[in-house]
Amino acid sequence: MLVQPILRQVMFCLASCCLTLWPQAAAAQRNPPTVYPAAVLPFQERGTEVKGLGSQMTDLLFVQLVTDPELYLVERDELTKVLEELELSQSGLVHPARALDVGHLTGAKILITGSVLQAGGHLYVIAKIIGTETSRVLGASVKGRPDDDLDRLARELATEVANTVKSRAADLVAKPVTRADRLETLKKKLGKGPRPTVAIQVTERHVGQRTIDPAAETELTLFCRELGFAVVDGAQGNRGEADVLLTGEGFSEFAARHGQLISVRARLELKAVERRTGRVLAIGRQTTVAVDLTEQIAGKTALQEAAAELASRILPQLAASARVKGKKAN
Repeated sequence: MLVQPILRQVMFCLASCCLTLWPQAAAAQRNPPTVYPAAVLPFQERGTEVKGLGSQMTDLLFVQLVTDPELYLVERDELTKVLEELELSQSGLVHPARALDVGHLTGAKILITGSVLQAGGHLYVIAKIIGTETSRVLGASVKGRPDDDLDRLARELATEVANTVKSRAADLVAKPVTRADRLETLKKKLGKGPRPTVAIQVTERHVGQRTIDPAAETELTLFCRELGFAVVDGAQGNRGEADVLLTGEGFSEFAARHGQLISVRARLELKAVERRTGRVLAIGRQTTVAVDLTEQIAGKTALQEAAAELASRILPQLAASARVKGKKAN
């Protein structure tokens, strides 16, 4: 019978395919392509002759860039809420000094804004590309006639913007910071001195899936212990032993799919309160975006990164408060 020889051939082919694809999948997992979280802000209109073109260009540019697999765009509604919260103008005039605040609350590492103007019989669309971590500002522009198709100009500008982001990413986006580097920097910043005892309790969830373990709380505990803070388990009823209660809430959710890779957005809010007096010592919020082959791992990574960012800002405040308290006691 020919069944067994044919079956062996089929099995051999399947095994060969698996062996061929496995290194590619492993390489993709080790070195996932970079995805840049970005936000498109409203374009400004310079002159009455371009009235209405700013909002159209903003919408068209968003539509063009959202299809780029190397960019993750912050939703427009969410961006509007953040700008209102920070009391920043919707006109697109976001100063580079405030870009970091927008980045903290949206997860965007790149802001894209700009203006539309008409001069000398030509229509100019100028984009300003701002790195929220580096405050570096780069530009891109296209030129057309006043009666040109705005959609075509938006496509050309989107190409210019995307190429600038990818080719000049090192200028716009800060180099990834390892946990060891971050801890070393914090140790130098905190110096020697008293550290309060901290009880950490953070509720976490991933939208649409069950959360297996607390990624943000674990990261915060690790940072506290490495930096000399005594940590008690607040969930076990030991909060009375703590000087400071560090509590918060975090969530992660699916953001986008890039081929085999998945982007997940996470937001974490923390508050540090002096247990004895109820005085708020520090408060912070952070939004981050992470990419991985699985949604759950990307969610954990995003929450861990948010926790590390907040630890870098909150723990120095707790150490400073402990030093002041120690001086008063003496």
